[in-house]
Amino acid sequence: MGKKTVEHTALLVLSLLSAEDLYGYQMISRLEQKFDSTFSMQEGTLYPVLRKLENQGAIRSYEQQAPSGRMRKYYHLTAAGKTLLRQEAAQWKSYQQGVNSVVQLAVLD
Repeated sequence: MGKKTVEHTALLVLSLLSAEDLYGYQMISRLEQKFDSTFSMQEGTLYPVLRKLENQGAIRSYEQQAPSGRMRKYYHLTAAGKTLLRQEAAQWKSYQQGVNSVVQLAVLD
């Protein structure tokens, strides 16, 4: 299976943050490592999604010093974010079921 550009990045970001607070590059790395590079996300895709989710109150950011001394911006899932995650996951499940129903109708030679 080749790499895919993910259109449902908000769902992926919320799902990652449901387990622990992460900084941007960690999110990108986790997606690639945990899912055998099925998902490829660029910083230019991730950071606008993070800003949007933060503006919606679904996540909040804070800075923390890394062992190297550099400050990193971490993201934390809020209660509103958990609610949004449940909604997004339900929408994704519905979409997935719809696609599966259509594909089952396909005549494959």
